[in-house]
Amino acid sequence: MTVSLREVYDRLLAAYGPQHWWPGETPFEVMVGAVLVQNTAWKNVEKAIQTLRDRDLLEPHALAAVPAEELAKLIRPAGYYRMKAKRLRNLLSFVVDRYDGDLDAMFASGVLSLREELLSINGVGPETADSILLYAGGLPVFVIDTYTHRIMTRHGWIEPDIDYHGLQDHFQSHLEEDVVLYNEYHALLVRVGHLHCRKTPKCDACPLADLLPDGGPLEPEW
Repeated sequence: MTVSLREVYDRLLAAYGPQHWWPGETPFEVMVGAVLVQNTAWKNVEKAIQTLRDRDLLEPHALAAVPAEELAKLIRPAGYYRMKAKRLRNLLSFVVDRYDGDLDAMFASGVLSLREELLSINGVGPETADSILLYAGGLPVFVIDTYTHRIMTRHGWIEPDIDYHGLQDHFQSHLEEDVVLYNEYHALLVRVGHLHCRKTPKCDACPLADLLPDGGPLEPEW
């Protein structure tokens, strides 16, 4: 069945309403959360961020000054805390050394060049970089994750072997360049993915179920 990306978005929005993403009181909190949420649930990240907030550490220079072992202990609820402490410190070093902690200056430097800079940081992959650009910087970059690929593949809307950047280009070339739309669309895909498009699909009551190909959902390669 042929369906546009906009039609998919409209269905999801009608089913779930606005998702109010990304949780975070400041752009810097969003950046920290983008690193800590790797391979864990957001509820665990919230505990770690609250600990940092309680200690007045949610500022680039303040957090960058925390020793690695102490930082690892502070973010322990987020899981993989030693690895994430290293990754977070890599990001913090970049923000402080390159932009003196000025996020406004960082996000004004240009989306393409900043994306390349973020991807050059050890521990920052495409999804993390794009989450920082979209949710912290308010820049028009569509975030791709496993749910996005799984939903698109199971409905037969993309080739299963498409890579991250190919799928991102698919969304960005078929939707208007709109930060609010990109934000809401990604959040809605995560919502339907969490509820229905799991590793073992639960298609009953899914707002996209009637758009599946004959024979049921196709299996993704990711």
